[in-house]
Amino acid sequence: MATGESVLRLRINVLHPVKGVALKMQRGREALVDPSAASAARTTFDLTVRVAGRPGGQPNFLGEFTQGPPASRFVYINAGKYAGQADTPWGRRAKIPLTGITRALVDEALHRNSVVAVDIDGRARDGGPAAATVESLGTGWRVEK
Repeated sequence: MATGESVLRLRINVLHPVKGVALKMQRGREALVDPSAASAARTTFDLTVRVAGRPGGQPNFLGEFTQGPPASRFVYINAGKYAGQADTPWGRRAKIPLTGITRALVDEALHRNSVVAVDIDGRARDGGPAAATVESLGTGWRVEK
């Protein structure tokens, strides 16, 4: 880890996942990671990212789970075929933007040794798994114990 970087814990809660459709988080270009917890109502992914600064003071999220350019990093949650499930008609990828994580949230989470979490809807308008860029539910990214 480079000087000036911190390790931040993140949690993505996928609410209302489509029954019978596998969900996995993408690591790097091709690796897939199982959820840390799953039930009929929620699938949870826990991960860590490295945080450095960008010009202007906003956080720069780094590591094997982050995708995209520094100003618009995101994490992929893959569904169905993209999650390695052969016996499904679904093959989608949800893009979870990290842009809602402010420097203040990072600092608070690090100070409290807490996690920065977000809830997303696991279903698209057509009833299938969430796809493309998804918006967070509720108040968006938040610090939780």
